[in-house]
Amino acid sequence: MREYKQFYINGQWVDPTTPHDFDVINPANEEVCAHISMGSEADVDKAVAAAKAAFVSYGRTTRQERMELLESCIATYEKRYQDIADAIREEMGAPKGLAETAQAHTGLGHLQQALKVLTDFQFEEDLGPHRVFKEPIGVCGLITPWNWPVNQISCKVAPALAVGCTVVLKPSEVAPLSAYVFSEVMHEAGVPAGVYNMVNGDGPVVGTALSRHPDVDMMSFTGSTRAGSLVAQNAAPTVKRVTQELGGKSPNIILEDADLEAAVTRGVMHMYVNTGQSCNAPSRMLVPRAKLAEAEAIAAKVTESVSVGDPLAEGTTMGPVVSEVQFNKIQGLLEEGIKEGAKLVTGGVGRPEGLDKGYYIKPTVFSEANNNMTIAREEIFGPVLTMIPYDTEEEAIEIANDTPYGLAGYVQSEDIDHARAVAARIRAGNIHVNGAAGGYDVPFGGFKQSGNGREWGHHGFTDFLEIKAVEGYAA
Repeated sequence: MREYKQFYINGQWVDPTTPHDFDVINPANEEVCAHISMGSEADVDKAVAAAKAAFVSYGRTTRQERMELLESCIATYEKRYQDIADAIREEMGAPKGLAETAQAHTGLGHLQQALKVLTDFQFEEDLGPHRVFKEPIGVCGLITPWNWPVNQISCKVAPALAVGCTVVLKPSEVAPLSAYVFSEVMHEAGVPAGVYNMVNGDGPVVGTALSRHPDVDMMSFTGSTRAGSLVAQNAAPTVKRVTQELGGKSPNIILEDADLEAAVTRGVMHMYVNTGQSCNAPSRMLVPRAKLAEAEAIAAKVTESVSVGDPLAEGTTMGPVVSEVQFNKIQGLLEEGIKEGAKLVTGGVGRPEGLDKGYYIKPTVFSEANNNMTIAREEIFGPVLTMIPYDTEEEAIEIANDTPYGLAGYVQSEDIDHARAVAARIRAGNIHVNGAAGGYDVPFGGFKQSGNGREWGHHGFTDFLEIKAVEGYAA
């Protein structure tokens, strides 16, 4: 049992102002695996005050000093790598292989990429007699989700530290264990007191206090569109910058000239990564109507190859969803899909056979759906794929864009020029052609209600910087 009841404020582990214990549940067995304490507005005030005081000096550090700090963070993270992977597996049920090779690696990858970008990032622009400076924005409030916990922490913390900002992190209370270990990494790496702070808690209390705080200069939020809207509303009175990476309902267009077997297999397997709990999951598969039956058969075959079970068991490729709340939500949406008349190809309501405990979902494929159905409109955030037939390419593009979201899109074609032409017409922040994945240097973010701003790589520095023009600098 982990006892993680303290917060990390001003370089120290401190007790909450008012103790408020909270149970963390292991979704694989529904048992309590840790105790944390939920923070209050008073705890946020302490953390923000520490970050504000630390910014006076940290905001003026040299590039070399910040590079050395990132190098120390990277070295310490590498030492604690397995601890972070174990925490992710325990808090959110990620299979051991996924936790170790993907989930934990993202935290390291963003630190390494931030160091690489910082090495030659241009903080000044020469305009003859004038000069433009890019300066750290100040104190940054970071609110992160439970689905890729360390990924979202590191892709915010790394660029913030790189450019000279100080931060207050509120991780998800549903999956806070890896954030606690990450905070230990920051401490062990020698991050100066007050530069990095972490307060556990929920959105309505800690998230709201952070968003409204007059001494917080910017908010970076990842989570649902509903919660992101509340963060923006809370931040509005103090006119602070708000960047958001929100929900998605990403289309995967299988074009007529695609290799159907390869394209459908790729799309289905991608859908089940992380138990479908990824905001950019290719959850709507658009298939030429004449090929729909063949695509269904391929999807069913691939789905049957998925091994659902204990994250620690050898061979498990899909674990549980993160919580009872998510389990119940997904079950309700499965029932809604059947009620609205979608064809259930495989999967459906209930737990997989042999699993009577844990928040396990049957990997599910619906077909013969239309874009007005609930399962085609709402972000299910589970291993549920919706196949939608189309008659013309124009119709496919129209369906792809007929969503309030715009985080990602996928195009499958044997003709790269054809794929590029279709990709250009999809209104989303990240388009993947024939299964290609981005790297830590590729900007990540969305259009429309999928958010604003960009994270990752060079572009991830931008939102943490203010622009100052000095006229007559060289006069």
